Amino acid sequence: MIHSMTGYGKAEATIGSKKITIQIKSLNSKQADVNVKVPSLFKDQELTFRKEIAQQLQRGKIEMYLSYEASESEKGYQIDEVVFDRYFNQLNQLNKTYSLNNDSILSSILKMPEILKSTEEGTIDENDTVGLFNLLKDALIEIEQFRIDEGATLEVDLTEHINKIETLLEEALKYESERTETVRTRILANLEDAQQKDKIDMDRFEQEMIFYVEKYDISEEKVRLKAHCDYFKKTMNDRSGQGKKLGFISQEIGREINTLGSKANHAQMQKLVVEMKDQLEKIKEQVLNVL
Repeated sequence: MIHSMTGYGKAEATIGSKKITIQIKSLNSKQADVNVKVPSLFKDQELTFRKEIAQQLQRGKIEMYLSYEASESEKGYQIDEVVFDRYFNQLNQLNKTYSLNNDSILSSILKMPEILKSTEEGTIDENDTVGLFNLLKDALIEIEQFRIDEGATLEVDLTEHINKIETLLEEALKYESERTETVRTRILANLEDAQQKDKIDMDRFEQEMIFYVEKYDISEEKVRLKAHCDYFKKTMNDRSGQGKKLGFISQEIGREINTLGSKANHAQMQKLVVEMKDQLEKIKEQVLNVL
């Protein structure tokens, strides 16, 4: 069954005294490109997040966002004593020269950058960490389901295009015998125009015609093209992770269609080959999003 690389998952829970939200988005990519964005409080878990996401989602351009809201008891600010001491010592030095008022010194310090720090971050303990990774798993389950649903839509679309190629092939084969007679008639007409028809040995002409037509024989191409189409559909029913294989099969289908076109030597067959190529391009675009 096909899984799409496009997906979105979101999970929310209250862990400890914080309401935490994890969101995961993914788009198509050749490899696993994981980008994790978390507040500084959770930086220690960033590498573990990244490994878990890459292992579960396998491939895609993936972004994870973690945000949280602190409880009312944690909200607020406190003075950063280290920064306060630095500013206070500097202003005391200036006070010796300019005789500053002590109240103005204190008021000035409290307006300095970084003097107040938020108390919202708090800390996380071992139980919080367990809850955090359970929340990540919930978000991963949701994005996996999204990928399955998108994959089902992709599978319907790809099946439609591959079936269309097989139908076009069957239509093209109707002109196979007609094509031989068309070539024969055209060559005879050219000889007649050149006033050479009466001078040719018809037995030799028929032998040359057989050789000429063999060069444009498409028996192998039609067998291989049908086999590749069948293999493409079989691969879609394999376990997830078949996107690259489907890409390779698409290339083989393209080779057979191109050879078919070069050997067609018939206007209607050429038209059908062009339609096959159009269907194949649509397949290639969709396969890029298959996991």
